[in-house]
Amino acid sequence: MTRRTLIQVGVLVVLAVFTIGLWASGVAVEAWWLRFYSAAVLAVGVLWTTWDRWLWRTAGPQRSPSVPPVIHGTWKGTVTSLWRDPATDARPQPKAAYLVVRQTATNVSAVMFTDEARSRSTLAHVDSAAGMETLSYTYLSRPAVSVEDRSRMHHGTAMLDIVGRPGRRLDGRYWTDRDSRGELRFTRRVGDLAGDFEEAEALFEGTGEDASG
Repeated sequence: MTRRTLIQVGVLVVLAVFTIGLWASGVAVEAWWLRFYSAAVLAVGVLWTTWDRWLWRTAGPQRSPSVPPVIHGTWKGTVTSLWRDPATDARPQPKAAYLVVRQTATNVSAVMFTDEARSRSTLAHVDSAAGMETLSYTYLSRPAVSVEDRSRMHHGTAMLDIVGRPGRRLDGRYWTDRDSRGELRFTRRVGDLAGDFEEAEALFEGTGEDASG
């Protein structure tokens, strides 16, 4: 169901309850009241869009545990694979990674870039339980053609604990259908949204260790 349809249904429900309440109270119900239906839909749509796109991010709403913490933007961090080389029993070194989070009050998506691959969420949501918020998402990872001989396309799941309001740090883990797993840690954030690995690198050039947005 689209947002517009939800708004229209909501306005109709309110109008129906109001009308039934007046009728049950013996108050005459006038058909001309329906002339305000379109204006009501427009007003609710504007209010909903303002909340969903911007208002929920402000300081007041962010104090409420029912509102998701702000994690919108580009995050810089590392991905650490727990895979071991069968020949040497050594693990790969941590790899620089960037997580681009697009977020409204009701929707969230994530794209992660490394120098060899990009992964895009297919389903994502922010959960809250026991005072802790978590970004969870499933994704499809598409390695660069140059590394496909050792890293094939795969599906995976990531779970990242969100620290702070707005988010100051993301810590968690991932696992894939290649029977691999690892750790994710993101500690710096800017408000801009990067389109690829190079753009993400450029966003953090010259910024301090406490960069956030």
